[in-house]
Amino acid sequence: MNQTLIALIIFITTLIFASLEKINRTVIALSGGLLFILLKILNQQEAFLAVDFNTIGLLTGMMVMVSIIKRTGLFQYLAIKISKLAHGNIFYLLFFLSIITGILSSILDNVTTIILIVPITLAICENLEISPVPLVLSEIFASNIGGAATLIGDPPNIIIGSAAHLSFMDFIINLAPFVLILLILLPFFVGLFYKKEMSQNVKEAWERVEKFDENKAIEDPVLLKKSILVFLLTISVFIFHHNLGLEAATVALAGATLLLLVSDVDPAETFLEVEWSTLFFFIGLFVVIAGVEKVGIIQWLSNKIITLTKGNFTITTLAVLWVSGISCSFINNISYTISMVPVVHNIGAATSFNLNPVWWALSLGACLGGNGTFIAAAANLVGVNILKRQGWIITFKDFFKIGLPIMLISIVLSSVYLFLRYLL
Repeated sequence: MNQTLIALIIFITTLIFASLEKINRTVIALSGGLLFILLKILNQQEAFLAVDFNTIGLLTGMMVMVSIIKRTGLFQYLAIKISKLAHGNIFYLLFFLSIITGILSSILDNVTTIILIVPITLAICENLEISPVPLVLSEIFASNIGGAATLIGDPPNIIIGSAAHLSFMDFIINLAPFVLILLILLPFFVGLFYKKEMSQNVKEAWERVEKFDENKAIEDPVLLKKSILVFLLTISVFIFHHNLGLEAATVALAGATLLLLVSDVDPAETFLEVEWSTLFFFIGLFVVIAGVEKVGIIQWLSNKIITLTKGNFTITTLAVLWVSGISCSFINNISYTISMVPVVHNIGAATSFNLNPVWWALSLGACLGGNGTFIAAAANLVGVNILKRQGWIITFKDFFKIGLPIMLISIVLSSVYLFLRYLL
């Protein structure tokens, strides 16, 4: 069996099992990467060089900062405060919670956002005696949409930013305005699927919710002040990191180190909360993609795309968007994005395209595609599992019948946006 066929089998098997999550996806990714080395498709040095440590460093730094900020109670405070703005109107509650989830997901990872927001939502719904399903589903969708807005919002963007040398401000300028529009529209789409729930009268129950004291959610005011100061400083440096000649990982790790330095938090406890499993999942995938690229599969796929689109820039960009959106509804968007990066690079090498619109298409497709099914993104599974523990069951079919239309509407709107801004 030749190396190309072996590499293809390992690659497809890794993607399938990583998406199904019957076996831990990190174990699958590391096993796939190790097979490429053991079968001598890659040597150890090639495997180490394949790992994008800018992505790994950026993720690690942000995870450390989130771990420390989470201890202050800031996120719970924000959720309660914004919930009170609804004044007993369930649609307003849906709207405000969706918007705050989307905004938080643009600066935190999606899973962390869902872990912080959903328990607060469940407590509010319990007091209001209403179903939390529409609210939590909207929050899941908002986390995937909001994550597309910034360099640090969702892992696909971190991967794309590192590979394409795109800055924090590049994402803010090119994607954030459109993502904000999608976030504002999202509650209206969700409301259409849950008209009965939105029209419930909960005036009496709402009086109990208004008794929640959001100030009690702040557990450490001193740490809160330090965390906000360091976080804002880090975001400020992110905005100018290209001008300063700094990589994104350097900024994130510097922010994390400074926050560890000024806080009284034990670094050992903080490092225990870093999602090492996610980081090693990335490492394994980088090695797998390097193996596939070495045997020429990535080059073949790139040439195939150019042939099918006949070198038309508009068709190529929209094809990347739609293929990404549909694919990422069924397979993990991290795996997919790492696979597509060398494909886009090769398309650029074979044509005279300005690749930036293609990168934005890949970002939107990968992030928004995560709303198609509940297996498409980790935040989806986390949100559904939290509901399940509280006795609210959402099946694959339940999620699919609302998630797929929202994903398709988002991709259609993304097509219009990309065409009008970059392709017209």
